Amino acid sequence: MRISVVAVGTRMPAWVTLGVDEYSKRMPRELKPVWREIPLARRAKDTAGGQACASEGAKILKAIPSAERVIALDVGGKRISTAQLAEQLAVWQMSGDNYSVVIGGPDGLSPSCLARADQCWSLSELTLPHPLVRVLLAEQLYRAWTITVQHPYHRA
Repeated sequence: MRISVVAVGTRMPAWVTLGVDEYSKRMPRELKPVWREIPLARRAKDTAGGQACASEGAKILKAIPSAERVIALDVGGKRISTAQLAEQLAVWQMSGDNYSVVIGGPDGLSPSCLARADQCWSLSELTLPHPLVRVLLAEQLYRAWTITVQHPYHRA
């Protein structure tokens, strides 16, 4: 099993890279997420946000192998708890499938990305900056793993 994170945006601030790296290095080798970055589409005053979102969506879909299961992070998705994520992670490990978690850009995910998703999750009802979502996702994956192995990091 492999977990990939496909995220729109490159050249993240140092604090994002440090946060993601910190949680990634704590993960066991077999669960360490592979991060793939998709460049932001050009946005101009005369360009509609939907065009940029569609362009990014096409690049996201191209970056995901056809056999992978896709989890889209979207404000309209299902809210899950950390305990539910831990249960999901255990199911993923037993399935043997590969998974891609998709993080959109400033305009979110295109309808084609949402249609490709096997599941759609919301991390919060709050609007979160996309760089912060990367750190939050990395921490939650680590926390979920610690729950599955009964490590004391998570305190319910």
